[in-house]
Amino acid sequence: MSYLQLQQLSSGYGNNKAAVNQLDLEVEQGELISLLGPSGCGKTTTMRAIAGLLELQHGRIVLDGEDIGKKPPNKRNIGMVFQSYALFPHLNVWDNIAFGLRLRKVPQAILRQKVEAVIAAVGLSGFENRLPAQMSGGQQQRVALARAVVIEPKLLLLDEPLSNLDAKLRVQMRAELRRIQRELGITMLYVTHDQEEALALSDRIVVMNGGKIEQLDIPETIFNAPRTRFVANFMGFENLFEYRDGRLHHAAHSLPFGDSVPGGTTCIGWRPDRIQVGAGQHSGTVLSRGFLGDTVEYVLQTAIGPVKGLAAVGASIWREGDQVSFALSAKDALFLNQ
Repeated sequence: MSYLQLQQLSSGYGNNKAAVNQLDLEVEQGELISLLGPSGCGKTTTMRAIAGLLELQHGRIVLDGEDIGKKPPNKRNIGMVFQSYALFPHLNVWDNIAFGLRLRKVPQAILRQKVEAVIAAVGLSGFENRLPAQMSGGQQQRVALARAVVIEPKLLLLDEPLSNLDAKLRVQMRAELRRIQRELGITMLYVTHDQEEALALSDRIVVMNGGKIEQLDIPETIFNAPRTRFVANFMGFENLFEYRDGRLHHAAHSLPFGDSVPGGTTCIGWRPDRIQVGAGQHSGTVLSRGFLGDTVEYVLQTAIGPVKGLAAVGASIWREGDQVSFALSAKDALFLNQ
């Protein structure tokens, strides 16, 4: 039996239609699973239902063999780290981390041992007496994480915990988070809308859309072999076109596509970095261009609608309104049949 089971879980807000509808998910002990998707897809609703912050409309939540779906939040033995950190501003690092243990009336000697161990694990030794206002965003995030794990929860839920950090610090913190999760062996569910974050952190990724699971797979499969148009587009295949009768279609227009295509294909897609601008059998008009450092990104108006592709820095520079060629190759394409 899986460590965490969501069985036909439905939940939402008020009397409105369920934001998550009959969702099934199984998580193994020690796994880090990311719930990935755009705003409104149901990922935070799922997390809040597991935590007991939202009432179940239907279904069961089984954690470590126990149905916790009707238990109050404080009886579920689940830790949660919020986007806003939610630290007590008047308490120092030590007291913020010890707060949950004190509520549980843990003996002082054991409390001290646990707090010291988790402070060392998150790299905050020497910061015990600092207030949150005296710390950086990354340090505050570590305190929030330490406070959640020190109570030794059966499950740790993280709701976009790195979104308030700058780009460089996010990369550093996700590496730290992965290290801590591995070191402590905690089962985690991690909510994010950031594809790169989910790919870097997760054992498996749940891509959600409209309150349902679109695809559940390891990061490599989600990135390289999305199964639906929604997942493909969300994971960077921004050039998606209908395919029928040997041609790519968009609205009333089409382009011939003579390369080998698997039977049953109804849609073909390319990442922008797989479309070479400045060479190829097709042409379009430059709508916009953007310098990305090593490359220049172009959006072209073509017979099949907008196409986004790249050209190397140092190649010819095309401006808005210029005609330019581009290539679409089967070896770089994603073929979908749904």
